[in-house]
Amino acid sequence: MSGDGEGDPAAFVALHGAALRASGVPARYWESLSRKLRGEVFDAGDYFGIMQVEEVDDEEEGDEEMEEQLKKKPNPGNGPCFKVIVTNENGLQASNPNSVFLIDHAWTYRVEHARQQLLHVPGLLHRMANLMGIDFHGEIPDEGSIEQVLREMWKYNQTYQLSQGTAEEKVPVWYIMDEFGSRIQHSDQPSFATAPLFYMPQQIAYTVLWPLRDLETGDEVTRDYAYGETDRLIRKCVLLPWVPDEVLDVSCFTPEPSDEYYQAILAENKEKLPVVINAPVYAKDRVFKVFTDIQQVLNNLSHPRFVFTDSEGEADILYNFSHFKDYRKLSEERPEVMVNQFPCENLLTVKDCLASVARRAGGPDGPRWLPRTFNLQTELPQFISYFQQRERRGEDNHWICKPWNLARSLDTHITNSLNNIIRHRESSPKVVCKYIEDPVLFHREDVGMVKFDIRYVVLLRSVKPLRLYSYDVFWLRFSNRAFSLDDLDDYEKHFTVMNYAPGVTLKQVHCEDFIPLFEKQYPEYPWTTVQVNIFKAFAELFQVASAKPAPLGICDYPSSRAIYAIDLMLKWDTSREGKRIMQPQILEVNFNPDCDRACKYHPTFFNDVFSTLFLDEPDDCHVTCIV
Repeated sequence: MSGDGEGDPAAFVALHGAALRASGVPARYWESLSRKLRGEVFDAGDYFGIMQVEEVDDEEEGDEEMEEQLKKKPNPGNGPCFKVIVTNENGLQASNPNSVFLIDHAWTYRVEHARQQLLHVPGLLHRMANLMGIDFHGEIPDEGSIEQVLREMWKYNQTYQLSQGTAEEKVPVWYIMDEFGSRIQHSDQPSFATAPLFYMPQQIAYTVLWPLRDLETGDEVTRDYAYGETDRLIRKCVLLPWVPDEVLDVSCFTPEPSDEYYQAILAENKEKLPVVINAPVYAKDRVFKVFTDIQQVLNNLSHPRFVFTDSEGEADILYNFSHFKDYRKLSEERPEVMVNQFPCENLLTVKDCLASVARRAGGPDGPRWLPRTFNLQTELPQFISYFQQRERRGEDNHWICKPWNLARSLDTHITNSLNNIIRHRESSPKVVCKYIEDPVLFHREDVGMVKFDIRYVVLLRSVKPLRLYSYDVFWLRFSNRAFSLDDLDDYEKHFTVMNYAPGVTLKQVHCEDFIPLFEKQYPEYPWTTVQVNIFKAFAELFQVASAKPAPLGICDYPSSRAIYAIDLMLKWDTSREGKRIMQPQILEVNFNPDCDRACKYHPTFFNDVFSTLFLDEPDDCHVTCIV
C-alpha cells in the first residue's frame, strides 16, 4: 500500500474506515487519528501519567476496605501495582476531536515464535520481565525467566488477525502494548476504550485509545478487559487471568447443542439443501464425463469408463476442490449429476461440529474414540469447571487448542495453563481438546520413542443406507523428537505434520513396512485387532453423523459421494474388564484431502476411488467395506 494521500482524510477513511467502524472508534476522532498516525505523534505523555500504587502490608492495621479493594485489583503480573491517571490540568473532554491517542506495541509475535524471540532478540526478555514485574537481572536469557514470561504474557497479550493472505499469514498475531498501555487497569465501568489498528501505509499495528466520558485531573484511565461480553458468568470466566476465581459450581456437562444451533450453521454456510430425488439408475456400460479442477484427478484417473470434460454443463460427475453450495438447484435441474460432496458434511469436517455430533455416541463426555472436547465460544464455563475439577483431583491437565477450521496444525497450541486457553478464545473460534498424555509410541532407531498418527482415506458411497469403505493403504506421520510431557512449544516433539515445515526432516514409513515393526514392538497387539477397533470407531462416527435428517446430520442425497481423510492416534486406556488396550482417538476428518502420496505410490488410487463411488464396483479395488 502506498501513502494515504498525504493527509487526504477521504483516502484515510477509504483505507481504514471499515476497521475503525468495526472497532467502534467514533468518527469525530478519525481526522486527528490520521494526522497522528502520519506524523507518528505519541502525545499520551502530555495527558497521562503512570502511578505506582503501594501494596497494603497485611501486618499493618489499616483500612480493611482499602485492603480488600487492592486484593481485587486485577493488576497484571506479580510486581508492584501501577495505574494510569489523567495528569493534564484541564482534564480530558470526550467531545474534543483530538482526544484520541496512539499506543505503541512493545512486542508483536506469533505464539510459536515467542520462545525463540525471547532467546535471541536483544533486550526483549529484559523489557518484558520489567514490564511484567519478573526479576531478571542477568545479561544472558535464562530458561527460568523465559518460562515465567511465557506464562505471564497471557495477562498482557492482545490479538488481531490479518483478513487477507495465505493460511499462514492469517494465523492470529499477538502483541503486548508498551509500558503505558500495559499499565491501564481493568474496570467493569471503564473510562476509556482501546482497539488495534493496522496502519496500511506503514504496514504496522498500533492501539488506539479514546475516552468514553469526560475526565478530570487525577481520574484513572481504565478499560474493560472483557469488552463486548455482557453475560455475567462469561465475563467472570473471561476475567479469570486477572481476577482468579473458581467456577466449580458450574456443571461440566456438555449436552449436544439444540436443533437451532445446526440450523444457524446451515444458514451461515449459505448451503441450500437439495429437494428429494429418486436415486438415479445408470446403464452398466455407461462412460461418465468428469468435470474437475483437481490436478491429481486429471493426472491419475485412467479408468476407461471415465472421460474428462471442460464443460461443467455436460458433466455427469462434478469433482470439485472447493465446497459446493447450491444443492437445491442441482437437484431440481440435474438430479442425475453426481457430486463429490455431501450436503452438511461440515458436521464431520469442522472440529466443533465433529465434537457435537459425536456426543450422540458417547453422551455428554463424548465417545471413547474422541478426546474430551469443548467449544470455547459456547462451552467456556463448562470447560473451566472441568479443568478446575481435574486440577483439584491432581489429574493431568494438558490441553490442545485448535481452530475450528484450519488444517496442518496451524494456530494449534498445547498448554497446561488455564489463562493461556481462556485468552486463545479471543483470537479465532477454537475448540480445546484433552491432549493425549499417554499415547502409544513408535520406536525410531535414530530418535527413540516418538508420537505418530495415522491417516485413513474413507469413501462414503451413500448415507441411507450407510455404505462406507476404507482404502487399504494408510499413511503414517511421525514426530522427530522423543515424546515427553514437557517443552510444549517444541513442534518436532509434539506434532507429526512435517511436510509443510521448511527445513524439517520428514520420516516416511510405508504401512506394509510399519505393521511388522509395530507388531515387533507390541507383540500382544496384532495390527488386525487394532484396525478392527479403528474401523469400529469410523462406523460409529458415520452412523451418528447421519442418524438425524439434515441439517442435524449429513444429508441423504442419492447423487452425493465423497472421500475424507481421517487422522487418528492410539492412546493407552483400560477396558471395562481392566485390561490395557490401545484406544483409537479420532483427531479430525478432512474434506478433499491431499492425495499426492497416494497417487505417487499407488497409481491406481483414483481408479479405485471412482470405481467404488461412481460405478459401485468395489470388488476388484483396494478397499475394505466398513459398513
